[in-house]
Amino acid sequence: MSASTSDSYDEYHALLARQEAMRLRRRMLAPASGPHGGPGAPYDGAADRETILRTLPLVTPFDRLIDHLYRAMFAGHPYLRGLFPASMAFQRAHLERAFRFLVEHLDRPAELAAFCARLGRDHRKLGVRPVHFQVFEAALTEALRRSAGERWTREPEEAWLRMVRFAVSAMLDGANAALTEPAFWNATVTRHEVQGPGIGVLRVRPAEPYPYRAGQFATVESPLLPHAWRPYAVACAPRADGELEFHVRRTGPGGVSDALVTRTRVGDPLRLGPAQGGPPPAGAAPGREVLIVAAGTGWAAAKALLDDLALSRPPYPRTRLLLGAAGPADLYDTDAVTERERRHGWLRVVPVLGAGGPDGSALADAVLRHGDWSRHLVWVCGPREAVTTVAGRLAEAAGVPADRLHTVETG
Repeated sequence: MSASTSDSYDEYHALLARQEAMRLRRRMLAPASGPHGGPGAPYDGAADRETILRTLPLVTPFDRLIDHLYRAMFAGHPYLRGLFPASMAFQRAHLERAFRFLVEHLDRPAELAAFCARLGRDHRKLGVRPVHFQVFEAALTEALRRSAGERWTREPEEAWLRMVRFAVSAMLDGANAALTEPAFWNATVTRHEVQGPGIGVLRVRPAEPYPYRAGQFATVESPLLPHAWRPYAVACAPRADGELEFHVRRTGPGGVSDALVTRTRVGDPLRLGPAQGGPPPAGAAPGREVLIVAAGTGWAAAKALLDDLALSRPPYPRTRLLLGAAGPADLYDTDAVTERERRHGWLRVVPVLGAGGPDGSALADAVLRHGDWSRHLVWVCGPREAVTTVAGRLAEAAGVPADRLHTVETG
């Protein structure tokens, strides 16, 4: 098949997928039946949230519900198993977080739709097609019934289906809006160093321009573990040479982090999903001093934010970087830290040793002891649990308002 024939084939099937998505979206946006729907009636997410929360004990714990869901989906459509990684642990945890997010935000439809649109854009790299959402809905219905047994009724089932259909509609909108961009980017490793306690610093070059901004993350797939995508913060602001940097902490044997840190070499291929997340640009609040708190590989996101600040117009904001670590051996990429402090007179770096606990409580205590941050523009970067703890304490104990408190989770 020639290149031009292949391109035409891809365009044709993209068009078919878009038409199928439009048909599926029209079906899912049809007026719902039951007490919360009717001709022209808006979707009442708050009412469905109340119903789902009231009946949630019937179908939880989520791990049991998700087990029933995947069993039903793969039993009816065995070929779908090939779209998933060999180990389903991460996927199951990801789906549980998605379910919780949907339920918690069902009374905020605009926020929920934006989240699901980003999810739909990202899911294109997995080979997800509109028809797969119909399969998912049928499997979920069976899983709900199996989990709840005879106590299950039509009312909560319809609430779940309305919630899922609202989410799918937004995901399809997100996927359709991104049809002109790649579903994923092929990249080549150009540098690989192991630093500190099992941390790999990787430089990669995408085959074509990769759009992102400082503070965002990309999902990364290694050919060593097909279909297993993991999120990692990009550790640099956009560079003139187009290369990206990632910091990966090895969390155990056999997983993606192990493959990237111990089994990846210069010249190896990787694939990158679309950039996601990220706070406003670092220069979004001129005139305010800046605090960046980095726990562990949170230095990756902090490094990108500092580079972004350095690219903004002077006068540069006075910036404090607090680097949390259990001890000196846990600090890594120290040459880059030192070089940035030497080059930027507006930056002061403070290592916070003895604050490397995974829950972030020790780091939060140390941050609060180091100053009054209530008037600062703040970023907190690092693993999810540490970020949640530190950001929560800065909001509650230090009085940093939500519009000046941003978080970046790193892998």
